Amino acid sequence: MALDEKINLVPVEIEQAVKTLHEKKHVWPKVSVAERIALLAEIKECLMPVAAAWAQTAARKKGIPEGSPVAGEEWISGPYAVMAYCNALMQTLSKVEGKMHLASVPLRELPNGQLAARVVPHSLWDRLLLSGVHADVWMEPGVTRANLAQNTASIYTPGSRHEGKLALILGAGNIAAIAPLDGLHKLFAENQVAIIKMNPVNEYLTEFLIPALMPLISRGFLRIVHGDVSVGQYLCNHPLVEEIHITGSGAAHDQIVWGSGEEGAANKRAGTPKNKRRITSELGAVCPTIVVPGPWSKADIAFQAEHVATQKLHNSGFNCIACQVLVLPQNWMLKSDFLLKVRKTIAATAPRKLYYPGVQNRLAGFLRAVGNKGAVPSSADQCVITAFSPSVSCPTERDEVFGPALAVTELPAQDAESFLIAAIDYANKHLYGTLGANILIHPATIREIGRKRFDEIIADLHYGCIAVNAWTGLGFLSAPTPWGAFPGHTLDDVQSGIGSVHNTLLFDKPQRTVIEAPFQPFPRGLLRLSFAMLPRPPWFVTNRRADRIGRLLTEFQYRPSFAKLPRIFFHALLG
Repeated sequence: MALDEKINLVPVEIEQAVKTLHEKKHVWPKVSVAERIALLAEIKECLMPVAAAWAQTAARKKGIPEGSPVAGEEWISGPYAVMAYCNALMQTLSKVEGKMHLASVPLRELPNGQLAARVVPHSLWDRLLLSGVHADVWMEPGVTRANLAQNTASIYTPGSRHEGKLALILGAGNIAAIAPLDGLHKLFAENQVAIIKMNPVNEYLTEFLIPALMPLISRGFLRIVHGDVSVGQYLCNHPLVEEIHITGSGAAHDQIVWGSGEEGAANKRAGTPKNKRRITSELGAVCPTIVVPGPWSKADIAFQAEHVATQKLHNSGFNCIACQVLVLPQNWMLKSDFLLKVRKTIAATAPRKLYYPGVQNRLAGFLRAVGNKGAVPSSADQCVITAFSPSVSCPTERDEVFGPALAVTELPAQDAESFLIAAIDYANKHLYGTLGANILIHPATIREIGRKRFDEIIADLHYGCIAVNAWTGLGFLSAPTPWGAFPGHTLDDVQSGIGSVHNTLLFDKPQRTVIEAPFQPFPRGLLRLSFAMLPRPPWFVTNRRADRIGRLLTEFQYRPSFAKLPRIFFHALLG
């Protein structure tokens, strides 16, 4: 079908949106840094009035009861994440001239020679609200202290030439902040105007995103549209659209790049893409949580069981970095106690609505893959947990379930170090994708292995985000950390995607993010001389005050103030 015939099949306002952005694409790169900071400040002012309705509507659409602590997920992964991004980027842009924003970033060389930048904590607020949490960005090999500035914020380097482009953002249907953050990244990190095509699952967010992002929309630098798959296909092939970013599935990515059906398969075999535009992507994975044996107490087992439950049940399991494979040490004496506690913790959480389309079929496929003849879980059953033997051909190792299902496997090991090495080798070779991997390990075990040796070992774990005693979801929520797959995927083997977003310090060549959090929460950690003040994190599905904390954190990001901290700490300690 010719393009002019296709135009008649989409609303007039969508075609007009593309034309407006095309006209403005050469204007945006000329917008000064000072003007950009002012725009971000305006967005904060426009976002705050709609933040509560945004979070409440998203919670209602996902079946979260009014007044439930679970509604905190919608605050934190929605308005809070966008507000925090604006603050972090404003901080960077205020010092980007001469790359002076790097002056306060601690650097270190890793045992393998790579350069690592400590990006969290990056402010006093980080030290107070994320006490004990730190995040390092590991740069690609070849980036050094001497040339880091030349490999950072290239579009803000005086004299650099960056032509304006029009990018299409194909938004995700699960997490509210994904689409707006992807749009902001295109604008502020890549100098591209953007049209965001909302996912039909959460296109209800348009009502809040348009007023929140009006400072960019009113100036013609951003548009937000929605519609069915035909609208997405139309925009992907529009002659004025020059780049595409998709958050979704590998199948959707391949259909855009290669085409559908036999034609798409033939194009892929021949290496002849049907869509030749540059396309970046975040496409999920079969994500592992590696549990390293160690001297865990009963309290440690209980807390880390809550951690695993969160990694699985947050957003009803509809997360691209939800834990799908729990890797346990076969001969660990606490293995059975820990797994039993995980089961009990998951069973005790409030029922979740299975709101994402296709979940019943995916769960049925998961059960077939692991040889489980049980019933597909319903909202009341919460999650299916089943064991399987690691195998090259096991479908659960290569198919993302994107729903409440957890596969448990065991690996033999003589000691903690050999188990960690074996688990990393297993994840790299057997599990599909490279988006996020979690490691739960007692601090005494890290000391036994040795900090330098521990860094050497995790360097072999090829994931875009590695969370040590944390969840990789924190990597998504943290504005300074790049978010995306481990570099190296290609269009014909895209796995978890190509490229990264967020990254408010504007590193041009990040390889991965490594996040580490306290193994024990406050105040119990004090008994082991850990002075981190982080209690049960607000993103835990077991946090009893998550809704109030989420709202208070969003209000704090809107206008940070010491006066707001006591209420946050009060609810955090009661959570």
